[in-house]
Amino acid sequence: MREGLFIIGRGVGQVMFQNNAVSGLLMLVGIACNSWLLALFALLGNFVGTLTAFFSGYSKEDIEDGLYGFNGTLVGIAVGIFMETGIASLLLLVAGSVLSTWIARVFGYQKLLPGFTAPFILTVWLLLALCRWWFPSLLLPSVMSEETTSDLFQAFSLNIGQVMFQGGTVLSGLFFLAGILLNSRIQALYTVWGALLPLGMVWMVGSDYAAFNAGLFGYNAVLCAIALGDRSWAGAAWATLSVVISVLLQVWGMSLGMTTLTAPFVVSVWIVLGMQRAALCRG
Repeated sequence: MREGLFIIGRGVGQVMFQNNAVSGLLMLVGIACNSWLLALFALLGNFVGTLTAFFSGYSKEDIEDGLYGFNGTLVGIAVGIFMETGIASLLLLVAGSVLSTWIARVFGYQKLLPGFTAPFILTVWLLLALCRWWFPSLLLPSVMSEETTSDLFQAFSLNIGQVMFQGGTVLSGLFFLAGILLNSRIQALYTVWGALLPLGMVWMVGSDYAAFNAGLFGYNAVLCAIALGDRSWAGAAWATLSVVISVLLQVWGMSLGMTTLTAPFVVSVWIVLGMQRAALCRG
């Protein structure tokens, strides 16, 4: 029982690369600060994804590290964000969490590209497509307030909070940052960098203030910075490049009306990893 709770905690923490159950608990508190229902959906998706891995006979070590829980966590929250709460959406949450675990295992069969949150992205895109085609009444309308000024502190905090769709309170992002700091000071530093750099990029050129303040331009950058940053100057440079690419991809995707999720993060890190391999080959 106790170990199961630790696995669930690590599954939440692994959304932001933290293999630490207490970090995951702090992040779960951050979600609950915005919505207790989304926190429950996160736990349900995490539990279903982890249980699927267990019954599928996947690596015990990977399961214990929460690596089959974080995609399910995100699927669960996404269902709560995009769909009306009810029996149908809960069934889709369970099915999506199962599917994300299977897709994560498929990525594990190859060593060229890490899966990161790609299983979550593919699963939620599929669920949204199914709803648009056959169950449009399940989908919640997208609402964005009209704002004419920027709020840098709010945008900074929500750049972190939006990693898990939490844009309703700055407390979510602050709890996420606290969870990361508990586990790794260097990754907390990169979290701050990943949340700050997009502010300058987007604010200087002018943009949609509502989206800016809601953290929609920076959450992918936060993940990029954590994923690639290390204690070396080279690592900092690669992380920064990935942050810049992710912001550009996010702005482009939003201009097309795409539900980008964390695709800009995954694609930008894949691009940078490819560049690193090319540089090593030339060297």
